[in-house]
Amino acid sequence: MLSLQVVSRRRVLAVLALSLGIGMLSACNVGPAKFVNTDITGSSLVAPFKLKDLQGETRTLDSYKGKVVALFFGYTHCPDVCPTTMQQWNEVKAKLGEKGKNLQVIFVTVDPERDTPELLAKYVPQFNPDFQALWGTPDELKPLLAGLRVFAQKVDKPDGNYLMDHTAASYVFDQQGRARLLVRHNADPVPVVEDVAQILDGK
Repeated sequence: MLSLQVVSRRRVLAVLALSLGIGMLSACNVGPAKFVNTDITGSSLVAPFKLKDLQGETRTLDSYKGKVVALFFGYTHCPDVCPTTMQQWNEVKAKLGEKGKNLQVIFVTVDPERDTPELLAKYVPQFNPDFQALWGTPDELKPLLAGLRVFAQKVDKPDGNYLMDHTAASYVFDQQGRARLLVRHNADPVPVVEDVAQILDGK
């Protein structure tokens, strides 16, 4: 009888040790995020905007709480950087699979003079129907550009047209609206997917 009790206790202790081991492994997986792209967690960067979306609704960053948000600044007449970046975000969203449903990519125009809401409504969804665009007057854009230290400036051309010099990075915010990640133009999509996936997982 005594030997049976000893065996029973040993089994209980073994199960308990195994459970504790699994718990410790789980705890290790819940650690802080380790990003390949630039980590801006805890920085002073903020996104204080109040702009119109493609449906004409006024939006703030709080409008997207519960989703991871990727903000990119560009313009529809951009010859290369902007369409390339939008295509890259489409690839990232696709590679995230089911998780990608909780990633909201937003194109913010830095050329409101030419980028009317009607033009944005034709331009942005061609990269992905779930992508959103935000539009505002130059004065309405100023707080957002300043909050994220985004550069945007008109460059006149001899033919009377103009280009826009602008910051070519994307800014990623977590589900609570906190700045987490800066993704430079032409970044390798694979690390971007891995970084965004960590944020989607709550890290």
